[in-house]
Amino acid sequence: MSDAPIARVEAPITVRAYLLCAFAAFGGILFGYDSGYISGVLGMTFFKHQFGGPVPESVDASGYNIETWQKSLTTSILSAGTFFGALFGGGFADWVGRRLAIIAACGIFIVGVILQVASTALGLLIAGRVVAGFGVGIVSAVVILYMSEIAPKAVRGAIVSGYQFAITLGIFLAACVNYGTQHRDDTGSYRIPIAIQMLWAIILGTGLFFLPESPRYWVKKGELDKAAASLARVRGHPADSEYVVAELAEIQANFEYEMQISSAGWIDVFRGGWSNRSGNFRRIFIGFFLQMMQQWTGVNFIFYYGTTFFQQSGIKNAFTIQVITNVVNVVTTPVSFWAIERLGRRTLLIYGACLMIVCEFIIAAVGTALPGSKAASTTLIVFVCIYIFGFATTWGPGAWVLIGEIYPLPIRAKGVAIATASNWLWNFVIGYITPYIVDPDQGNLGSKVFFVWGSTCCLALLFAYFFVPETKGLSLEQVDKMLEETTPRQSAKWVPHSTFANQMGMTDKTGGTATHIDDVRRGSQTGAEKA
Repeated sequence: MSDAPIARVEAPITVRAYLLCAFAAFGGILFGYDSGYISGVLGMTFFKHQFGGPVPESVDASGYNIETWQKSLTTSILSAGTFFGALFGGGFADWVGRRLAIIAACGIFIVGVILQVASTALGLLIAGRVVAGFGVGIVSAVVILYMSEIAPKAVRGAIVSGYQFAITLGIFLAACVNYGTQHRDDTGSYRIPIAIQMLWAIILGTGLFFLPESPRYWVKKGELDKAAASLARVRGHPADSEYVVAELAEIQANFEYEMQISSAGWIDVFRGGWSNRSGNFRRIFIGFFLQMMQQWTGVNFIFYYGTTFFQQSGIKNAFTIQVITNVVNVVTTPVSFWAIERLGRRTLLIYGACLMIVCEFIIAAVGTALPGSKAASTTLIVFVCIYIFGFATTWGPGAWVLIGEIYPLPIRAKGVAIATASNWLWNFVIGYITPYIVDPDQGNLGSKVFFVWGSTCCLALLFAYFFVPETKGLSLEQVDKMLEETTPRQSAKWVPHSTFANQMGMTDKTGGTATHIDDVRRGSQTGAEKA
């Protein structure tokens, strides 16, 4: 088959189309802000007085303290809500559509924020974080799904990386707001950081009313006219242009091909077996462990417990240092926009893990050998910043990009949901156990905790090398073909050589790629008859 139809499967990128695709990344701010504000709030004197109990000043200079189990539960309970929200989000997005699922999730999130703002005791605060977490879980799963399905393949990695950038921006904004309210001697010290979250949900939910639905969702529903109209909007070309028709034909053909192999139910998600390189089970394994390993890099230890960790390490101005680490996170994440398309997903994960491993073991070694010293404090700050750079440019965006690319359309929503739920599951585990291993009255590991993160990051390196495929520059449909024909270690060398449209008979009368939506309908009917 000639290269022309393959090259013509996607339209040239327009600025309008790029902006349409990029707006959905704003959903990451909900994720980042909600995850980030709690670290600073737990360290605020008024919050400790309101929600904690009296302790000797030798234990806490404020005279009040939040017990370890309370910190653990308050921090990690968000991830419990997000875990179930992410799992629910997959089926919900297949039912009502990607856009409406995100809009509904914003409403749920706002209810959770209201409960948190109204709280004067831990019980209601925790309940509010569960509800808000459920909304964030839906958003985190469906936004990745939506962005992956509408983004042009040439910049899909950069656009989906924008979601990670929005997460870092949310964490940074939370740190800034916490910094501004930390010395308030009233409930505004913690209520203001919590309440501001509603603004992000309102912006995202309102904006999505004006964005098109995913064309792949309409294909899945059999609504080809709506799919063509949606694809025309996100590509910035007329619905009858050869680019839109050719891409629509490829999406439809791939969907029908995948439906011949398996159905779209939850049981089908786990079919295919390990020996089948492109089987659903193997893809679920890759997505689940990608997000697990992203958490096992240990970076959320800094974002969840950075303020208290810096305080316990004897570093003055812990709030300022936390803001600095968040600035590093925000400023360096955009590097991934370029790197993920130039160097590739797999390469970034491998070398990013190597950089983080070096930083983690240096922090652990120096902190253990010279505890409390100025040299140890300086080393900790410098290498934490390099460590965050390593995460922000590689595993941070890379894991999100890949989980939006590796699943076939029939199970994509459910696959992304499971992978995202994995992120939140391990987020919960790490958030819950960390106080018990680092608090002075518990495990008291201090800087030694980075020996743990360095070791788990080694596992992330091995996983990336042996299991993660290279998807750079491929359409979502071409990723399916690549997974059928090659292995992760050879995937970077694979090039497209045919289209699903040709394979499934969705061609024009001369045998070339479909040039009109009627060709797509005719090919769809032919494919259905063959099946």
